[in-house]
Amino acid sequence: MREMKDSEIEWIKEMPTNWNLKKLKYLTTKCERGTSPDYVDDNITAVVNQATFSKGYFDTSNIRFSSKPAETSRGLLKKQDILLASTGGGVLGKTFYFNEDETYVADGHVTIIRTNSALISKFLYYYFYINFETFNSQMAEGSTNQTELQRDLLCEMPVPLPPLPEQRIIASFLDAKCAKIDVLTADIQEQIDTLEQYKHSVITEAVTKGLNPDAEMKDSGEEWVGTIPASWEMKKGKYLFEQRNLRGNLIELQLLSPTQKYGVIPQSHYEELSGMNTVKLNEKADLMLLKTIHRGDYCISLRSFQGGFEYSEYEGVVSPAYQVFYPTVEIADGYYKYLFKESGFIEKMNSYTMTLRDGKNIAFADFGNTYIPYPPIPEQQAIADYLNAKCAEIDEIISQKREQINTIEEYKKALIFEYVTGKKEVPVG
Repeated sequence: MREMKDSEIEWIKEMPTNWNLKKLKYLTTKCERGTSPDYVDDNITAVVNQATFSKGYFDTSNIRFSSKPAETSRGLLKKQDILLASTGGGVLGKTFYFNEDETYVADGHVTIIRTNSALISKFLYYYFYINFETFNSQMAEGSTNQTELQRDLLCEMPVPLPPLPEQRIIASFLDAKCAKIDVLTADIQEQIDTLEQYKHSVITEAVTKGLNPDAEMKDSGEEWVGTIPASWEMKKGKYLFEQRNLRGNLIELQLLSPTQKYGVIPQSHYEELSGMNTVKLNEKADLMLLKTIHRGDYCISLRSFQGGFEYSEYEGVVSPAYQVFYPTVEIADGYYKYLFKESGFIEKMNSYTMTLRDGKNIAFADFGNTYIPYPPIPEQQAIADYLNAKCAEIDEIISQKREQINTIEEYKKALIFEYVTGKKEVPVG
């Protein structure tokens, strides 16, 4: 049993007697935010943002580009840099060990930590990996709209430091252990991705082909739809829906947030479900001046159209930045909730945003002139009922697998904690 002493850090408690406490500022040559890039569409300098690594892996699909040369940027990254997500309640404190061969810079929402020769950066990375709660509770300041990691407090943070040879041993041991854990996590995540793809295919098949595999089919006239049952019609959106441009809501005056995952819901409800903060209106703002949305209405986001149209099950108002529309003929709400989330429909709507280099607002007129399926009402309802049951079944399996990932992640953090705080020694041999 190794001798222990008080670490003077509440969440660590005891550490080995031959370990020392050193403030982070004495262990790093860089502890600063990235650059503020001038984003452009051209592939000039690749810029890393929080979304690039907050999921635990390097996601190149979230890379953006800047016109500023990488070599002149203070955010220029080097191998073995530690990256910390530094803003926002949902990802604040997420940690990534940068070891990419290509040239990247980090944006201003990322804190770059670069160690000096006296410290193995991987050991420090593992220390940060388990210290997520500290970033949120002790080192984040800001309004309810935006919290930010305070780098001056971060630099003063004490780090329990073993002798250099032991740092290497601990880092190597955790590399091997965590690699095995990460393989297991990646396998479960791949299963989740496959289930998500399956769910999308089930939705596509049902909303464009119906539920009867023996139905006579005909050409829809729309490439994204393909063939449809002969009993179905194709109608322009404007003959099924109409735009709503009223202000205020006398039924219930509450501000709603259109979200891709949850539909149009109250802001407070979204914050509870997602753990993310939303942009708040000024307390003096008059909600009667905002755009009316009724239960059963749909909402179009003007930009960043990626997730389809959102359905509202609430009465309230939304920002004027959204376009609201409602059915003018008999429909089964559930059928169109699924149709407006179907990948082919989303791609069709996205095609309207490619007109301008910087993107184009999605207007109701674009949707209104698009032909969409209009099955007989009983079939609409049958499809909605089928998809409600089928998607709930798939979502339950996905939820169970995400719980498995959460359990594995908790085990990983517990394992790392034991060794970077000296509670356990790396086995010899």
